[in-house]
Amino acid sequence: MSRVGLVLGGGGVTGAAYHFATLFALRMATGWDPDEAEVIVGTSSGAVVAAMVRGGAFDLDALVGSAEGREDVAEALAARVYRRARPTGVLRWLRHGVVPGIRRPGVRLVLGSPAPYTTEGLVDWLEERIGEGIHAWPERPTIVVAFELEGKSRVAFGTEESPDTGMGAAVAASAAVPMVFQPVAINGRRYVDGGLASGTSADLVLGAPEPLDLVIVVAPMAADETRPDARFYEPLVDRLGFEALTAEMERVSAAWPQTEFIVLRPDVRVLDQTRPNPLSTHAAVPAFLTTLQEMRHRLADEGTWSLLSKHLLVPGHH
Repeated sequence: MSRVGLVLGGGGVTGAAYHFATLFALRMATGWDPDEAEVIVGTSSGAVVAAMVRGGAFDLDALVGSAEGREDVAEALAARVYRRARPTGVLRWLRHGVVPGIRRPGVRLVLGSPAPYTTEGLVDWLEERIGEGIHAWPERPTIVVAFELEGKSRVAFGTEESPDTGMGAAVAASAAVPMVFQPVAINGRRYVDGGLASGTSADLVLGAPEPLDLVIVVAPMAADETRPDARFYEPLVDRLGFEALTAEMERVSAAWPQTEFIVLRPDVRVLDQTRPNPLSTHAAVPAFLTTLQEMRHRLADEGTWSLLSKHLLVPGHH
């Protein structure tokens, strides 16, 4: 049996829809259960899906629930994800974010900024789907990536060096997009979206106890093509994501030369659904359906199917 690692990158609400559709397509094509992965690395929306997979809640109900119709799904997702919050930490943000940001403009200007939403609704949703286990940690190796504001560094929850916390708090921290969600406090430190460090953090699979035979990377924000109506920032986001992922894969290959990779990225058709607003709950269903259609062709690619057959295909699965 091949040892497989699964990397689920960030990408907002539509990124989560992309993950769901991609993993459904992999399971339908090969019979492989994503929970069988030796290690899962999740960032932002990828962390949410990682929690669903490890919590035994990876099914269509996790995405759509009891909603009927596209608008009902959008409203249900919005109620789960976007819970209104009373902005806090204004003075701290002015002192540690705005003032240093004015002196040296950059992402630091918005880190820790007051935000209209809290990730508490996301934790409640996970608890509803998974149960009390969300306050513990999965038995199988699972890494959730967040960005610590005070240390300005990547933190890999679920590793020996990381703060001790439950899966729900770690996922909430990983998904706390600056200026949209309030930072999440864990053991006196504040954390935001892990995508600030890297959209994928694929190199963290090196924490697996033994070398992996295959690493599957699902990377919503590292596309290798640009849609015709792309907004000015989209090519920049993808270029940064692409370069970061390439460097991470090179580190893995240097340590484990025999490890093979499958990288699944959105094509133009999917980008048309996911990119106008990655945080839109109204785009979740179109993104999911378009991704399923795209994966029929992507997984059937000769090179991709060769690796899937070698490492994932369950005997007797058709």
